[in-house]
Amino acid sequence: MNKVVQNAAEAIVGITDGMTLMLGGFGLCGIPENSINALVKSGVKNLTCISNNAGVDDFGIGLMLQGQQVKKMISSYVGENAEFERQLLSGELEVELLPQGTLAERCRAAGAGIPAFFTPAGYGTEVAEGKEVREFKGKHYIMEQAFDSDFAIVKAWKGDTDGNLIFKATSRNFNPLMAMAGKITIAEVEELVEPGELDPNFIHTPGIFVNRIFKGVNYEKRIEQTTTR
Repeated sequence: MNKVVQNAAEAIVGITDGMTLMLGGFGLCGIPENSINALVKSGVKNLTCISNNAGVDDFGIGLMLQGQQVKKMISSYVGENAEFERQLLSGELEVELLPQGTLAERCRAAGAGIPAFFTPAGYGTEVAEGKEVREFKGKHYIMEQAFDSDFAIVKAWKGDTDGNLIFKATSRNFNPLMAMAGKITIAEVEELVEPGELDPNFIHTPGIFVNRIFKGVNYEKRIEQTTTR
């Protein structure tokens, strides 16, 4: 199976209106920039996006929000995006906020074939509304279901043509979990090499999880917040 595609536009073929997408990254670190830009250009709409956060106004998922492409965001932290706030308060955007550990575990559970799990995080809050509650050893837990996403889109530091991936530093956040969890996983990488060139001891995601891979271009090293004295 040839997994290599030429660019982001080719990688996102098959993503259509109304689909659910996982998008890796944390803040502006390790986000699949090329794929997001291709989605913006494609004009696909009514998407449900699962991502730790929603980027900033002019970068990352923020660009998709500007284009009114996102119907629902499932996130953990969304405090850096004024357009996100505007759409939420106006009722244009449906939002499901989750504890960060729950978001991560719903990704991991999907990749591991676990349909649901119980967690104490969120019990007694709005997070628990409409969800099953059980008591274990005197403590209450809510049931969370594994995500069901059509595509997972991740960004890695290095990858080989078989789809094996290595994530660098803090980009090893939601990317490895999401890479396991999509029905189809797209990986964009800074460096694409031949099989055998990656040390197997340092591979974070085995190629069996990856369906499409391409070498990205023009990555920006942005700083989300700058504090000066």
